[in-house]
Amino acid sequence: MTAAPQTPTKQSPSEVPTFPLMRRLFAYRPRLFVLNVLAWSGFHALPAFFSYFVSRIFAHLGELQTAGAAGAAGAPGSIRQVAITAAWIAVVGFAVTRFARFGVFYFAVRAWFRLWFTLDALLRRNLLGWLLLSRGSRRLPDTPAEAVSRFRDDVDDVAAYTEVWVDAGGFLIYSVVAITLMWRVDPTITLVVCAPLLLVVLFVQRLSPQIRSYRRRMRQATARVTDFLGETFGAVSAVKLSAHEGQMVAHLARLGETRKAAALKDVLLTELIKGVNTNMINLAVGAVLLLGANLILRGRMNVGDFVLFFALLPRLTGSMGYFGDMIARHRRTGVSFERMQRLLQDAPMPEVVAHHELYLNGQLPELPTRAGATAFETLEVRGLSAVHDSGRGLIEASFRLTRGEFVVVTGRIGSGKSTLLRALLGLLPHSGGEVVWNGEQVTDLASFFVPPRSAYTAQLPQLFSDTLEENVLMGQSAAGEALERALRLAVMQQDLSELPQGLSTQVGARGVKLSGGQVQRAAVARMLAQNADLLVFDDVSSALDAETERQLWLGLSTELPNATCLVVSHRRAALLRADRIIVLDEGHVADQGRLGELLARSPQMRALWDGEEVAG
Repeated sequence: MTAAPQTPTKQSPSEVPTFPLMRRLFAYRPRLFVLNVLAWSGFHALPAFFSYFVSRIFAHLGELQTAGAAGAAGAPGSIRQVAITAAWIAVVGFAVTRFARFGVFYFAVRAWFRLWFTLDALLRRNLLGWLLLSRGSRRLPDTPAEAVSRFRDDVDDVAAYTEVWVDAGGFLIYSVVAITLMWRVDPTITLVVCAPLLLVVLFVQRLSPQIRSYRRRMRQATARVTDFLGETFGAVSAVKLSAHEGQMVAHLARLGETRKAAALKDVLLTELIKGVNTNMINLAVGAVLLLGANLILRGRMNVGDFVLFFALLPRLTGSMGYFGDMIARHRRTGVSFERMQRLLQDAPMPEVVAHHELYLNGQLPELPTRAGATAFETLEVRGLSAVHDSGRGLIEASFRLTRGEFVVVTGRIGSGKSTLLRALLGLLPHSGGEVVWNGEQVTDLASFFVPPRSAYTAQLPQLFSDTLEENVLMGQSAAGEALERALRLAVMQQDLSELPQGLSTQVGARGVKLSGGQVQRAAVARMLAQNADLLVFDDVSSALDAETERQLWLGLSTELPNATCLVVSHRRAALLRADRIIVLDEGHVADQGRLGELLARSPQMRALWDGEEVAG
């Protein structure tokens, strides 16, 4: 993930196929999804039956009052008994449905958390898997902090949007049952109650562009704040030495104000939609009060029917508001898919919801081992060309390596040395040429040039905030002798004796507790612990003194005589050790051969040699 990005597939937010992507996501665990829909449908639909039984209780109480008055006038007592029985049946029905809802809620919550975290894990697995395992070179399109935001916030938004679809069935069933019961009582009042649904849908639909825009701006403003904080923590010394703490704080304050304004717009729009929903509910309640009271006074509605309206109305109007909010959340989810797609760059859109095994339960599978098909014999680079991020290019570089050779790539600053190595290893996308390993062309350089075929140490190696031992082994299990040999070849024995806890010393973020030379040699030890056929060094001796560098190259030639080394360097120790030297000039291979031959015929080589002598 240190290479230049592939050309991303451009896709505007309006083109993000949110519905198909969500369907594909639900299909990952279809039984679990259907179980959630059924459980939550029951949970949300049962209150309709509560309301019905409550209305029946009041209706039968009214019948009891009527029967009591009729009994005083000589009417038969059987009418009163029937009303009492019906009222008790309604009470029992209410109690049963009420307790049933508690049981449904218990199972629904368990199923929901399982579904949520499963889909959460799938989305994150797909993001990380594509960045690490897909063909070709990969580089984060934005800062690491922005990538973390997409892994965290955008994935959570998409997984939470699942809740909308899980709950939608229950709210729909409730709405249908409630509208049916209310329609049977009075169609006019029912129409008045349902009118807010259409108004909310139209209102949210009109606000859709603003919903997407405000959510995108809020996410971007948040990313700028986190990016700046991350860079500041990584450059504390530089800030202190320049005495610019005040300016840094002021810039952070400006970023915070921008984020606050963006977040405020996003929150206010959300609350505006909720406020419209709430006001629609209040209008519906007021309409029922006015129309229902008028019908009761005219004798066209009894107390039970009036109670039915009031029992159904709050949740019904809330359901209508829910469907309005569903549209807004759909728009925000489209923004989240768009942001994740940018992280995946050239991936096809369905890749973010592709189905893969997660191994959330049971034994984890054994990690596959990387097999280097056959032992390394030859490597041919034919007309390889690439362009570095800075715009400097590598133009048709060609050379050959054989097993056991120590080949040095040298040249002036900006001649394309590091670009050559990175293009060869697939860390930069190459624009032409081919690479042949043991007579077979390599089609995916980034996936091919990994241990045990090759290992690489960058000019500015990256260490993690962990112990020195973990930075060398990178999680692999290695015998003590293999680890000791890697450290010895990297000339780290003296450093280990001086470090306070030896291999258990915490190196700090990016190796900040080590010197530059120690960081480079720790990275070399990490490379040597891989037991790779091809060792690639990108100017790792730049922070080493002459004696340490001499010991490094001498140790490799003595203990690993069959190791093949491709080394970028301009230092004399490496040039004297080289079996062959490749001289680059402005992206071209200007010459190659042994040191003596090049000094005799190459002006560039003589200039580099003289410059090194002066520098020495």
